[in-house]
Amino acid sequence: MTYDRRILIDALAHRPLLRRMVRPLVAVAAFVVAGVGGFSALAGTSLVDAAFWLFDPTSIELHYQTHEGPATLVKAYAIVILTGLIGTGLWAGETFVSAAFGGQIREELDQMKLQREIAELESHVVVCGYGTFGKTVAARLREMGRDVVVVESKEAQYQRALDADLLAVEGDARREDRLIDAGVERAATVVGAIDDSKENIQIAIAASRLSPDAKLVVRAGDQMDEALARRAGADEVVVPEIVSGEQVCSDL
Repeated sequence: MTYDRRILIDALAHRPLLRRMVRPLVAVAAFVVAGVGGFSALAGTSLVDAAFWLFDPTSIELHYQTHEGPATLVKAYAIVILTGLIGTGLWAGETFVSAAFGGQIREELDQMKLQREIAELESHVVVCGYGTFGKTVAARLREMGRDVVVVESKEAQYQRALDADLLAVEGDARREDRLIDAGVERAATVVGAIDDSKENIQIAIAASRLSPDAKLVVRAGDQMDEALARRAGADEVVVPEIVSGEQVCSDL
């Protein structure tokens, strides 16, 4: 699958506005195809002439002034097709206008730009969770010049990551599709930074399946969770309470 095709498929899969806009456009295209094909089959005209009838229905009347055929049937069919085209055209227009004035188009374009930037990263760090710990990790990595992608399920935290000019993916980092959106397959390191050891261990398991060569760093609540995290494949386990305690002692 080519890069551009994958971007398009991902966009359609995760962008509700694009899906909303595609449906009426597909409906318009379906009526166009049905109209051209139907006129050609019923009247025996060429596809070019049949297409012209869609734009100028009066040509149907002129055609049957000099040709024999099911004029009434073709006219009835034209009414159905033109009604469908008008209806689907209005649907497409309403969808576009409501999206434009509602700011959804700009939001979707920003999301697509964000996804494209993530897709271009290599050897970056995926930080799962943007609480106090995750925010600190992401900030320090940025200071070190590392590329960072945050995965955060809470909308407020996700927005804070964007406000900090970080690349971010909204969603549950335990889901493989969210990790894939964060480019985990090309990441050098994955950090489970959520305030829940069990979730971080689940993230480590999912990340190890998708990117076996990535370094896995897991935040754990205590030493028991540390043992579980290492059995799950974590290369490094951080217990914040122990680290902070050791730091305090070193400063005494």
